[in-house]
Amino acid sequence: MGIIRITKQFNFETGHALYGYDGKCRNVHGHSYKLSVTVIGRPITDTSHVKLGMVIDFGDLKKIVKEEIVDQFDHATVFNKNTPHVELAKELTDRGHNVILADYQPTSENMVIDFAKRIRARLPENISLHSLRLQETDTSFAEWYASDNQ
Repeated sequence: MGIIRITKQFNFETGHALYGYDGKCRNVHGHSYKLSVTVIGRPITDTSHVKLGMVIDFGDLKKIVKEEIVDQFDHATVFNKNTPHVELAKELTDRGHNVILADYQPTSENMVIDFAKRIRARLPENISLHSLRLQETDTSFAEWYASDNQ
């Protein structure tokens, strides 16, 4: 049987601010993110296997992405921990807000790299992460491809 790519899409709301940026995105704001996760592998051919014909059960992929990305980033605010935004982050956290202090500037580009690392670490060894697409707005997105990151 051939190699197949399957994709599952996810939606979540996240706020962020880009410290030091020279445009509007230096202000705290949010996005309705759309994340497309594409994995690649061979469908299961063992006729006694409950998941016969699947590369990976969509439910299993959903569990991984939900735990690693959606549950953590949905309705959170992301700041670069190496900026003065840590003061704002502390204030928000003290008031009960969900804040993520990242090791990077929270651009779509850096977020998609972070997401790829998180998802790859959880995939079964016979399944590979092929690509991610993180859509920030209707017209703007960042893509990560395994073939570009060998």
